[in-house]
Amino acid sequence: MSDRACVVFDEALTSYDFGASHPMAPVRIDLTMQLARELGVLDRLDVVGAVPASDDELALVHTPQYIERVHHLSEHPQDSDMTVGLGSEDNPVFARMHEASALIAGASVEAARRVWTGQAPRAVNISGGLHHAMPGNASGFCIYNDIALAIRWLLDNGAQKVAYVDVDAHHGDGVQKMFWDDPRVLTVSIHEGPQTLFPGTGYSTETGGEGAEGSAVNVPLPPGTSDAGWLRAFHAVVPPLVREFAPDILVTQHGCDSHMDDPLTNLMLTVDGQRAAYLALRDLAEEVTAGKWIATGGGGYAVLDVVPRAWAHLLAIVSGTPLEPEQLTSAGWRDRIAQIRGVPALSSMTDGRNPAYRDWSEGYDPASWLDRSIQATRVASFPLLGLDPQP
Repeated sequence: MSDRACVVFDEALTSYDFGASHPMAPVRIDLTMQLARELGVLDRLDVVGAVPASDDELALVHTPQYIERVHHLSEHPQDSDMTVGLGSEDNPVFARMHEASALIAGASVEAARRVWTGQAPRAVNISGGLHHAMPGNASGFCIYNDIALAIRWLLDNGAQKVAYVDVDAHHGDGVQKMFWDDPRVLTVSIHEGPQTLFPGTGYSTETGGEGAEGSAVNVPLPPGTSDAGWLRAFHAVVPPLVREFAPDILVTQHGCDSHMDDPLTNLMLTVDGQRAAYLALRDLAEEVTAGKWIATGGGGYAVLDVVPRAWAHLLAIVSGTPLEPEQLTSAGWRDRIAQIRGVPALSSMTDGRNPAYRDWSEGYDPASWLDRSIQATRVASFPLLGLDPQP
């Protein structure tokens, strides 16, 4: 096995573009890679390309009818088809939409292949993480579900068990749906609760289909949850379940729309809390899967200041050499942000917060909405995997 992790990237991955007014602006990918390059992070990663997923590969997780409609609309972007979720404000049609989406899916498959075959210990595709796409329709800015396809590739190529952890502010509903009845895949999503945020799913009672009970785990968080509460919830649920499941490989989704500056969500994390989550997932992979870890991007709509800094930290952690929180951002990146926005960019890779949290073992407060949510997840999910839900 090579000791160098990899990032799957080429400029074509920024062609997934819903238009100038859409919140999922591809400039966030470009700015992330620029910042990572100028901070020396890419010097410690192999940068590798990918080929688009074929229609036959996409059909492992999507219906042939849906793939056909995406092809048609890509060639006729003036059309729409709301029966498959394309043509809405969230998912507008754009020319060569199929090609752009299939390339992202292929990039996540390439990340999976690199790690599973031993070519890299860890791999990341920041353009991926399109976790809302369903078997037969687009949803939530997501056309093809690259994560589900990567997991399917792993299962088809010898993985016996795969753990998937989703830290996006939105519930990872598409991945959960695709593996709802498969006991070989543990899907864990920690997200803002369905009462206040799209897609309106991800209750703690969603625990997997018949014969796969316990394979889906959901941690819905109250709006306003900050670093300390988020990390308390994560550590109370995710590590014990992943350890007990004992997967061969860890796949993670790193939407950074949980940040306090994100315009679409109501969580209040900082880049420092997000960095702590990335480190915790790296440590979990080291402990449980001998380091085999595939990471993807995801949501994140504060595209200038938040996404590039958060994902540059992610890339550095995947590389094996994390950036210090106090690291200065690069001069070239700051100049570019100033040109785009007309005001200075942030000069530091930290938001100046200490992401400390109170461990679950220190006590449960039934008066706390957060603690009630954590306990509900533990009660719903822990016994199904043979764990005691009590602290």
